[in-house]
Amino acid sequence: MYESFYSLVRQPFGKELKTSEAYRSTSVAEAEARLKYLLKTRGVALITGEPGSGKTFILRSFADTLSASLYKVVYFPLSTGTVMDFYRGLAYGLGEAPRFRKVDLFHQIQRAVQTSFKERRITPVFILDEMQMAKDIFLHDLSILFNFQMDSENPFLLILAGLPYLSDRLSLNQNRPLRQRVVMQYRVEPLARDEVAGYIQHHMELAGARYPIFSETALEAIAACTMGWPRLINNLAINCLLCGCQGSKKEIDAETVRIAAEEAGL
Repeated sequence: MYESFYSLVRQPFGKELKTSEAYRSTSVAEAEARLKYLLKTRGVALITGEPGSGKTFILRSFADTLSASLYKVVYFPLSTGTVMDFYRGLAYGLGEAPRFRKVDLFHQIQRAVQTSFKERRITPVFILDEMQMAKDIFLHDLSILFNFQMDSENPFLLILAGLPYLSDRLSLNQNRPLRQRVVMQYRVEPLARDEVAGYIQHHMELAGARYPIFSETALEAIAACTMGWPRLINNLAINCLLCGCQGSKKEIDAETVRIAAEEAGL
């Protein structure tokens, strides 16, 4: 609809964006630098951020940079499953046929990790998303499951990701054993006001925009409405393009942003 009106070759704010094409904000660049540090040290990391901050995209981008001959990525978005469901999921991710008893699964996973790291020279990378929903017993089991050789080695990368209060939960007494093993942590921040303009212009150029479609006042209005959160920027920018197309506006102005924001409930 609006793509043809603005002579775009694709949707500018869709989920199909390749990680290599992503806009590198200050926060994203910092997260990437810390994840590179994690590659050297291995161990447990904590990535937090508000909804729509881009946590999962950062993790996907990080996973895409890893060589399949050196790293084995196991992505596990936690929902409301049991600890046994989690153990089975890790076993499947490691290419194992899960055992039936928890104690057998525990040793199976640890052996698979050590075999991969020491014999195959492939480091397992576990990415556990939406961890703010994890039960305390789950977090307690993590500190035990990822304890190798009496905590003398880290033949893995374990990245815990979730909303900001995940960090608060790890500070509770019952979760301190896991919290003390975190070697790297980062909280994803929103885009700065000037980065919002760069972000939108970057996406529009990727979509084939031949001229500036969003005016400077429109970009300022979007930054104010969204507070710099990427998902909100994407949603509002799409609404703006739809409203602009319906109104036959070749340039999105601040008034169009206001109308689009009201429709989006921002």
